Amino acid sequence: MYVEERMYTLQAGKAAEYLKNYEKEGLAIQLKHLPHLVGYYFNEIGPQNMIIHLWAYESLDQREKCRAQMQADPAWQAYAVKNRALTISQETRVMKCAPFFVDRLKKMLAAVE
Repeated sequence: MYVEERMYTLQAGKAAEYLKNYEKEGLAIQLKHLPHLVGYYFNEIGPQNMIIHLWAYESLDQREKCRAQMQADPAWQAYAVKNRALTISQETRVMKCAPFFVDRLKKMLAAVE
């Protein structure tokens, strides 16, 4: 399994607007296309104006397919324009689960589905 970490640095003071837009429009669209939301966070301590979210995938092929479907969705395209205007930069990391953690992650994901 793989977990993707996406980190967005926002314009100062725009986190509340970003989160409001995402909750109202973006979340439902992403949940329609992406299999497992592991977490969605904003920094309380440390670098400010950051949004971090984590997504789990069975494989890199699944990630590629799901993200392509989402990017092709006109609803996602319309939503993304709003929050891209609030974003300064984006970082993405894709991490492979340690062998001993795969079953635990699968159980965690099954508990919320």
